[in-house]
Amino acid sequence: MLNGIWLSFFLAAFAAALWQWLGLGDAEVFSRLVAALFDMARLSVEIMLVLVGTMTLWLGFLAIAEKAGMVRVLARLLDPLFRRLMPEVPSGHPAQGHITMNFAANVLGLDNAATPIGIKAMQSLQQLNPHKDTASNAQILFLVLNTSSLTLLPVTIFMYRAQQGAADPTAVFLPILLATTASSLVGLLTVALVQRLKLWDPVVLLYLVSVAVGLGVLLTTLAGMSAQALAATSTLVGNLTLFGIIIAFLGVAALRKVNVYDTFIEGAKEGFSFTVSLLPYLIAMLVAVGVLRASGVLDAGLEGFRWLANWAGWDTRFVEALPTAFIKPLSGSGARAMMIETMDTFGVDSFPALLAATLQGSTETTFYVLAVYFGAVGIRKVRHGLGCALAADFAGIVTAILVCYWFFG
Repeated sequence: MLNGIWLSFFLAAFAAALWQWLGLGDAEVFSRLVAALFDMARLSVEIMLVLVGTMTLWLGFLAIAEKAGMVRVLARLLDPLFRRLMPEVPSGHPAQGHITMNFAANVLGLDNAATPIGIKAMQSLQQLNPHKDTASNAQILFLVLNTSSLTLLPVTIFMYRAQQGAADPTAVFLPILLATTASSLVGLLTVALVQRLKLWDPVVLLYLVSVAVGLGVLLTTLAGMSAQALAATSTLVGNLTLFGIIIAFLGVAALRKVNVYDTFIEGAKEGFSFTVSLLPYLIAMLVAVGVLRASGVLDAGLEGFRWLANWAGWDTRFVEALPTAFIKPLSGSGARAMMIETMDTFGVDSFPALLAATLQGSTETTFYVLAVYFGAVGIRKVRHGLGCALAADFAGIVTAILVCYWFFG
């Protein structure tokens, strides 16, 4: 599937460029395509440099957690759930602990920790994969839940809104939470449908109900806070949790007589060595995305939505925020730039800007995550993984639009 998608990006870009040259007289279009190739190659290296640092850091701490036995403890906590959702993963396997930590980091918006832990989880699942070039059911479920972007504390979105002078930087908190919950739910349901997982199993339902109750308690607690208090609480909880995890790893390991320094170095070496191997996968995906954007295909899609909305007699304000939605599955930095541009153009508290912020906080860079996570273990055949991930993205986008009309009119 990746082969066809990758090729289609280039062919679509070439067809669009031919039309702009021959039909519209734009002789510079191919210059933009070539520039996009080199720009994306350079961006891949810049991303890799950052990723090397974070991978080296977090795989060092993860090595300490594994030797201290903390990963096994986390695995046992969710063992009943994973036995039903990922039946090919043996009870108590380290992958369960890695997946648990990755989900926790994503929920708290700790992107710098979530990606290295997620790659470690994918490596653990790859050990159980009988077909090394083909994604297993467990790997697909894990990937889709990652791309669904379930985040409770979107602190970075609050920061961008505050920088742009928003009257209430946290006004998008509930819309983001509702949209990302819908995205995650649809991702889980689509994978369950394809893989024939029994979500109505009493144990699975108990876990899902527990999560729902926890979300309800959290919302009730946060609802009474002022915008300033909510933003401060989000930042404090995220940073305290992140550093608290590190201290817990070190403390438990020290109590169990683990040589924490040597163990950290061993894990860090592993992180450095295999992160470099991700570069070809990153370049391949990002250059394809770059030429697609430079060719104007995404802009053409936006105009198509605008025409459709006018034809149907819909309110068209949501169309102005769609560039963020279109680009987010392809490029996180590109979507962030589109969100900020929308804020500058229409005002940070305008409907398009509020929707753009909600879209940015409730969707994920699906193709980037796919390239990094599957590229880390050499998977080329993604099976139904991409389709389920894009279904989750679509659900998040639609829900974000509907919720923003509900909240902001």
